[in-house]
Amino acid sequence: MRAAINTQYGPPGVLSSKEVDRPTAGHGEVVVEVHASVVTQGDRRLRAADFPGFMGLFGRLLFGLRRPRHSVGGSMFAGRVVEVGAGVTKLAVGDDVFGSVMRGAYAEYLAISEDQAIAAMPTNVSYAEAAAMPYGAGTALVFLRDLAEVRPGERVLVVGASGGVGRMAVQIAKHLGAEVTGVCGSDEDLVRGLGADDVIDYRRERFTELERRWDVILDTTEGDHFRSYRRALTPRGRYLSLYVTPRLLWEMAVTKLGEGQRAIAGVAQGSAALTEELRELVQQGALRAVIAERFTLEDIARAHAFLETQHPHGSVVVDVVASTTSSAEIHAT
Repeated sequence: MRAAINTQYGPPGVLSSKEVDRPTAGHGEVVVEVHASVVTQGDRRLRAADFPGFMGLFGRLLFGLRRPRHSVGGSMFAGRVVEVGAGVTKLAVGDDVFGSVMRGAYAEYLAISEDQAIAAMPTNVSYAEAAAMPYGAGTALVFLRDLAEVRPGERVLVVGASGGVGRMAVQIAKHLGAEVTGVCGSDEDLVRGLGADDVIDYRRERFTELERRWDVILDTTEGDHFRSYRRALTPRGRYLSLYVTPRLLWEMAVTKLGEGQRAIAGVAQGSAALTEELRELVQQGALRAVIAERFTLEDIARAHAFLETQHPHGSVVVDVVASTTSSAEIHAT
């Protein structure tokens, strides 16, 4: 089978499409014919060993000190089950599925346990749209619902609202009943179209200098901005960051002791339960993907370069296998 591999860390050019052995289904596993994957910022970081802040050494120890421990990249996928192993009870050959893995989605076939982050694909989206869901939507759901515990009527500010996590965060915050403000640059129409009640163009005004206050600020940009953003929080407001720094860890510990403003960070770990929740939200029409560009598996290096240089406000999809159609595409014909 064809797969995109990188045997060393570096720029997009270290990626290439090569022939590798096709996986087989072990006990409790299924083999998925991957129709679409997505280039995420996480994939980019793993390819380049560009781990933020003090996570650099930890990332190298986890994923490979001198070179990648697993050469096939890619974390998001959507496709069709073509083989099931002994003991599989939830999935069957022919099922359209989507989900996430740590590595291995940039390949024509992927073996995954049915108990990992995989679920039946929503019937109202294409493979490309389904593959674009887990990365941003899973993170946004965990951070807003579970960590911030957003309640109906609360005011939520999403910094970086046109980015991969931000686009999903706007939609999930609205689904949770919040009043949503998005902070972005030139993509006001996109962010409003996703459900934002208001949009702030950071090039024209600073939200920290406004008289408005928010109950929750979800900061999807790199770094720790709690000290500068807390003036825009309500007295018991929650600041959430996708990036953990030593200073943020200290701020989390200190603010947890009181009853005032909180600094919060965490990890959105993919799981079967979380993927199933995303499936239900997509099926209900509460979530939709925005696709910026599509590339073939052979053009994987160009896909990574596009993400790095163009900073697209939509998902960069990799069309891996296009031999059959998804349920949504069948229903549309």
